[in-house]
Amino acid sequence: MPELPEVETTRRGIAPFLEGQRVSRVVVRDRRLRWPIPEDLDTRLSGQRIVTVQRRAKYLLINAEVGTLISHLGMSGNLRLVEGGSPVGKHEHVDIELESGLILRYTDPRRFGAMLWSLDPHNHELLLRLGPEPLTDLFDGERLYQLSRGRSMAVKPFIMDNAVVVGVGNIYASEALFAAGIDPRREAGGVSRARYLKLAEEIKRILAAAIERGGTTLRDFIGGDGQPGYFQQELFVYGRGGELCKVCGTTLREVKLGQRASVYCLRCQR
Repeated sequence: MPELPEVETTRRGIAPFLEGQRVSRVVVRDRRLRWPIPEDLDTRLSGQRIVTVQRRAKYLLINAEVGTLISHLGMSGNLRLVEGGSPVGKHEHVDIELESGLILRYTDPRRFGAMLWSLDPHNHELLLRLGPEPLTDLFDGERLYQLSRGRSMAVKPFIMDNAVVVGVGNIYASEALFAAGIDPRREAGGVSRARYLKLAEEIKRILAAAIERGGTTLRDFIGGDGQPGYFQQELFVYGRGGELCKVCGTTLREVKLGQRASVYCLRCQR
């Protein structure tokens, strides 16, 4: 599933070609996403100029003069720019045609993403209760420490809770916990303030590094320019269960936490 770095990579890739452009037409081939695409999306968006392209958590906000298109890439989706007249594939459900001749094309084989319309996106039910962005000053280790007090859940699903902080999905939670030396199975309420300060630093560092490398391509993800991400070459634990730790040589273990596979090093993480 595309996580925050992949969505931010997509935003950076498409924003320069969308902002300031007017939409000439919206073509919807299949409305059956996680939530049905609005029947009147073409009427609402066509003819409008796109003002900005923003990101909130894993949602892309394509802000027009009146209203905002809220897009989520789901488990296998991508938004990329193609030339007008480009052949249409089986899972390419939506085209947003621009007056420049380019098309913003939404592809989603599993149809678990979303394309919704809102006049007040930050108060939309999907965004209203989200926690702070991890790469801002609103998120730090003190927040993690205070919110974790009395929590018996494992620390990994705790930092993946969007009410705590947005965008720390399975890949980057695994990598940040390894970098901070914290066992993902440890109770959230049992982690010290000092270790949470370190963990928050590692979350910020790893997410920033992943964005600069275009995200992580494990199966389906490509950026807005059609290129894969390269951060997977720097993964220490995610997806490496049974392999040797790159730091100490110990065989990495894999467990289930919150229904997600979690790989960790018994020696490096405590």
